[in-house]
Amino acid sequence: MADNQTYDDRDGFIWFDGKLVPWREAEVHVLTHALHYASSVFEGQRAYGGDIFKLHAHCERLHKSANILGFQIPWSVEEIATACKEVLNSSGLKDAYMRPVAWLGSERMGVSPSGTKPHLAIAAWEWGKYFSPERAAKGIRLTIAPWRRPAPYTAPVHSKASGLYMIAMLSRKHAEDTGFDDALMFDWRGQVAEATGANAFFVRDGVLHTPTPDCFLDGITRQTIIELARKRGIEVQERAIWPEELESFQQMFLTGSAAEVTPVGSAGPWSFEVGDVTKQLAKDYDDLVNGRLPNS
Repeated sequence: MADNQTYDDRDGFIWFDGKLVPWREAEVHVLTHALHYASSVFEGQRAYGGDIFKLHAHCERLHKSANILGFQIPWSVEEIATACKEVLNSSGLKDAYMRPVAWLGSERMGVSPSGTKPHLAIAAWEWGKYFSPERAAKGIRLTIAPWRRPAPYTAPVHSKASGLYMIAMLSRKHAEDTGFDDALMFDWRGQVAEATGANAFFVRDGVLHTPTPDCFLDGITRQTIIELARKRGIEVQERAIWPEELESFQQMFLTGSAAEVTPVGSAGPWSFEVGDVTKQLAKDYDDLVNGRLPNS
């Protein structure tokens, strides 16, 4: 599939409110509540060799995200998982990126979501590496985001909600406009948080450090990397990290379903090496998702 092909004009099928529909017919109305008031949650997940990695965990989180936003998805976790498999099979792809998305519809307009109907759609497409493999091999370059992750008492920070990605979008655009690959975001306190769509890890003297996810998502890939590190006997510290500490770290990498494990060469004024711990965990993750390690 051509890289410049738009997402509204493709062959294939999208699961839409309980059935597969032709890709080009999966449409919503311009007065959909989610379009105006961000009443939408989603997942990003990958399939490897025909198996969707951590599928059940993604479907559970989708339900949780919707509940945090105050609506219930009318399909169970198991039904959503079955639908994801149906979409993947219909796509003819073995390796794919998948996007389940749930939102409130166009039955009523106004800030209040009362009377609106929840909808669910699932799409799959071929999508390679999130960052250029050539850049990732030597470590991608991050700028410092102009926006900060909000406090838990100001936004539903533990929901994978579309509205929370507005500042991520603005920060990523700022990064690309100024010649960087992505941006490192701080939180409202000034502590290190994450990148625009991926969690952050740091290495110092063989110990893995990662910010406590108290105002951003505790990513499924993040959790997986922590498990893989501990299986290798690598100490993992989840804690508050302040920017002035970044100069003491030797390695940095990002994790996410899209980003997988991506080494970072620099973040703002701080530089890092693509070291052994980063390379080993990237290999372990690749082995795990491709069935070369047991998925426990």
